[in-house]
Amino acid sequence: MPKHGKNYDKAAEGFDQTQRYAVNEAVKLAIDNSFAKFDETVDVAINLGVDPKYSDQMVRGACPLPNGLGKTARVIVFCKPDKEAEAKEAGADECGGDELVEKIKGGWLDFDNAVATPDMMAKVGQIGRMLGPRGLMPNAKTGTVTFNVGDAVRELKAGRVEFKVDKAGILHASIGKKSFGPEKLLQNLSALLDTVNRLKPSTAKGTYLKAMAVATTMGPGVKIDTQTLRKFLEG
Repeated sequence: MPKHGKNYDKAAEGFDQTQRYAVNEAVKLAIDNSFAKFDETVDVAINLGVDPKYSDQMVRGACPLPNGLGKTARVIVFCKPDKEAEAKEAGADECGGDELVEKIKGGWLDFDNAVATPDMMAKVGQIGRMLGPRGLMPNAKTGTVTFNVGDAVRELKAGRVEFKVDKAGILHASIGKKSFGPEKLLQNLSALLDTVNRLKPSTAKGTYLKAMAVATTMGPGVKIDTQTLRKFLEG
């Protein structure tokens, strides 16, 4: 059994860890029982009723959050010269073709997201081994492989969360910072759950949203009663 520090143990005593709470109450408990001195990120973990070993049950996507993530993402764009002006106008921190690929081959990875036009993917594939493990590889399923680079950059800059279910069927995603307060975090969570629900595979059987918990970066997880999700999403 992993051991936690005194601050964690004290925070965990602030609520019943065996109980499942309504969505609104769970988010508030997670915030109220956080203890780190920095502005912690608030994360959710959702156990989905899918089997990711089958490609038709993989859940992967991206969701623009109405209140953002609490930070400005550094976005680069792989594109040809005719798209550079559009990318820069939208706020791209860096854009280019062969020279940008070479820069990354040299070890530069000072960015949070990458967008690529479809005609650049063959070149981007050359650095796939560097980008993939870090979650930086452009992907059509998350809207980062597109000729509409301006829209993609603006969405990423405004605050968008990308997610992918892991081998155990768990989806992890951030919904903002502790300082946002319950109302803004709940708005972001609602947007995320709407997207996840829309991506439910047609081959998934039984309960889709099986279990769920919310926690701050350093704080204990608060379990959510999934029976309250429908009412929450209906407002």
